[in-house]
Amino acid sequence: MLLKILIVCLLIFMVFNLFRAMKIMLKGDSGGTSMTKFIGRRVLTSAIIILLLIIAVAMGWITPNPRPY
Repeated sequence: MLLKILIVCLLIFMVFNLFRAMKIMLKGDSGGTSMTKFIGRRVLTSAIIILLLIIAVAMGWITPNPRPY
């Protein structure tokens, strides 16, 4: 259950960074914080989520659905 909560929190953090980057993009401000900082955080969060899922399946904490239909 803790793993699921962690993944959901990371997904929320990823969406939050996406919207912060969108805000900077729409503002068109060249000064201040860079949009790539937030996009980079989003990509890093996605990589962490994928690694957590792979580790959780390998350790047997979660089981994938054997029959998707």
